[in-house]
Amino acid sequence: MTQTAITKDVKITVETAYQNNTHPNYSGEHMFAYRITIANQSEYTVKLLRRHWYITDSVHGTTEVEGEGVVGQQPVLEPGETHQYVSGCAIKSDIGKMHGTYLLERSIDGQFFEVKIPEFLLVAPFYNN
Repeated sequence: MTQTAITKDVKITVETAYQNNTHPNYSGEHMFAYRITIANQSEYTVKLLRRHWYITDSVHGTTEVEGEGVVGQQPVLEPGETHQYVSGCAIKSDIGKMHGTYLLERSIDGQFFEVKIPEFLLVAPFYNN
C-alpha cells in the first residue's frame, strides 16, 4: 500500500511491508518495514533536519518519537532530487498506523518549514483476507 502527501512542493511517498517475526528480539511484536521517498519538487535546495512520528498501536495507544534526521542522515536535496530510505517499526498489536512531519530548512534563506508524512496503516496480512 502506498500513501503520498505534498507540502510546500516536497512530496513524501510511503510504502509499507509486513515483516512477520523478523524483529531481532522477537517477543510477540509485529514488525513492519516502511520505505520513504522524499522528492524535492520545489525550486529551492532543502535540508531535512528532524522527524516527528506518531505511532499508533491498536492495543497500546499512540507514542510520539522525535529525533534528528532520518536513519542517521540529514539529507540535502537540490531541486528535482529525491532521497529514499528504509526503516521499521515494531508494535504489539497486529493493526496500527503511523504519520508525522519532517522539519526542513531552505538553504537560500534559512527558513524552516514542516512537511507532512501521510498516515499509513500497519496491518498484518491475515487481516487483508
